Order: sequence, then structure tokens, then C-alpha cells
Amino acid sequence: MTPVEIQLVKESWQKVVPIADQAAALFYNRLFELDPGLKSLFKGDMKNQGRKLTAMINTAVVNLSNLSSIVGAVEDLGRRHVDYGVLPAHYDTVGTALLWTLEQGLGDAFTPETKAAWAETYGTIAAVMQTAAEKTDSGYSAAPAVG
Repeated sequence: MTPVEIQLVKESWQKVVPIADQAAALFYNRLFELDPGLKSLFKGDMKNQGRKLTAMINTAVVNLSNLSSIVGAVEDLGRRHVDYGVLPAHYDTVGTALLWTLEQGLGDAFTPETKAAWAETYGTIAAVMQTAAEKTDSGYSAAPAVG
């Protein structure tokens, strides 16, 4: 990512942080609209899940200038998602829901350049997760989520 893309993501994320709970709720509502079948993968409290999501995004944003420092954690996340029942196609749906949520939360501040920077950020993280998932013993043939 370029320094300009990193700055766009960091600046826009700071505008989302104050509304993180609402943004997470918007995200999951949109995700389940796009693919109602994904709702069955989530067994726990969705507010808590939303906090986990925003914390993970925050970690990625904070480390954009040094993504190598979080690759191991992102790979672990990808491997865990196999056990939750996540399939490769789900990553595209998540990306679509994420960009839509950012657009709703940021309004006019979600410029085409900012959108492209977020798409690059998500694509990079998702690629690391998927590569790690593909290398697990069960790959994408894991059993559905248990919790």
C-alpha cells in the first residue's frame, strides 16, 4: 500500500471509531442481507462479535505501515475461521458489506480514493487469511461453527 492509501484508511477509520458499535451493527445487518446463510455461523452475542470485529479492524489499521508485524495473528484468524465454517466466497461478501458500512458511516468522506484504499486493505488481509486457511489440515471442508 502507498503512504497515501495508508493515510486515507487511518484518517477515515478515526471517524468510524466513535460510532464503532453502530457501524458493527450496520455491518452484520448488511452481511446477513447479502447472505442470510451466514447468520448460522454466529452463535454468540452479536454486540460482543461487533466489538471483536472493530478491534481486529483497528489492529489492522494501526499496523498498516508494518503489516508484517500482524501476519501471524491474521493467519491464525484465517485458520480459526475454517473451523467456524467460513468458505472462500464468504470473503467477498464480507468485503462488500465492509465497504458498504464504511460508505454509510463516512458519507461524503468515503471518496473513491478512500474506498479504493479500504478495498486494498481488506483484500490484503483477506488474502493472508485465505492462504492460511487453505493450508490447514481441513482446508475449507471444515464442519460448521460450534460457537
